[in-house]
Amino acid sequence: MTTQVTDHRDGVWSIAVPIPDNPLGHTLVHLLETDRGPVLIDTGWDDPDSWDTLVAGVTACGFAVADLHGVLITHHHPDHHGLSAKVREASGAWIAMHAADAAVVRRTREAEPGRWLDYLLAKLTAAGAPEDHLTPLREARAGGRGRRLPGRRAALPDRGIEPGELLDLPGRRLRAIWTPGHTPGHVCLHLEERHPVLEPARPAGAEAGAAGPGAGAAVQGAGGGTAGGGLASGRGRLFSGDHLLPGITPHIGLYEDPDEREATDPLGDYLDSLERIGRLAPAEVLPAHQHAFTDAEGRVGELIAHHEERLSGLRALLREPRTPWQLAVAMEWNRPWDRIPYGSRNIAVSEAEAHLRRLVKLGHAERVPGSDPATYRAV
Repeated sequence: MTTQVTDHRDGVWSIAVPIPDNPLGHTLVHLLETDRGPVLIDTGWDDPDSWDTLVAGVTACGFAVADLHGVLITHHHPDHHGLSAKVREASGAWIAMHAADAAVVRRTREAEPGRWLDYLLAKLTAAGAPEDHLTPLREARAGGRGRRLPGRRAALPDRGIEPGELLDLPGRRLRAIWTPGHTPGHVCLHLEERHPVLEPARPAGAEAGAAGPGAGAAVQGAGGGTAGGGLASGRGRLFSGDHLLPGITPHIGLYEDPDEREATDPLGDYLDSLERIGRLAPAEVLPAHQHAFTDAEGRVGELIAHHEERLSGLRALLREPRTPWQLAVAMEWNRPWDRIPYGSRNIAVSEAEAHLRRLVKLGHAERVPGSDPATYRAV
């Protein structure tokens, strides 16, 4: 087993934890050294090989799993939260997550067998899915084969992550930024310390009077040093989870809550969150997939332009009334529709519906009155 560990300097590492049978390949789990012990940002997929890789990676960073003090979860998806229970069992570490995603974890763990299939069948039927797509789900439900959701063994968090809070990590300045869109409780984490390479040290006293939280105050690093060699006035580094990735557009679908009655606008949430991260302008982004990168502002601009272009294209498609399923079939994806796997088609329909909700909220589309399944047209 080869473990890929990257030293990002000043007590920050990344560990590439594999995701089995997934084109993403791995999750970049980050380890942050603090005065109270190392803390993980995400944990990786719940799989024996993934666990062995995580343990080897923590060891390569100079620690034992038993040394872990805490775990900060960017969002509830199983490639980020899956190993949290094993980490807590091995170390006693606390697990922290935003309340909106903690509610998803709790709902998943408490759901009765088959409830997810019932919900999925109802959603796809309302979206206009054809019978040949619904039949396998109906057969699975009738046979009592309620799909076991990945991540059911993940830990219930014992701490919350409050938007805007400076987290209780002695020796570090890490601030939580709520960035809903990919999930309702997704958070990015801003390390408010001067970047060790991209932000050169300033002359003594040059930062006095600098604006911003904690500006001008020395930040004690792990082991008693000065974290980042600088202060909170630096643009620092952003642990971006899945919110901002260098070459992938994160999936934006409907927030899956069988009891939800109020229509959410996850794409609107995501675009608002992107703009806030663009204004933050960190010196470097440490995402959960692919690789670290700079120019967060430029990447934010690309993603906003992508969604604006997609919304414009969907308005053109809706000159002819379509169901969400028909819209998903007509949209452009990274491969032709007939080559998209069965499960991924469900995700595509969810993304189409998220864009539809945005268009409806903006007054650019409307549901055709009395349509069943739901059919939409451009306004």
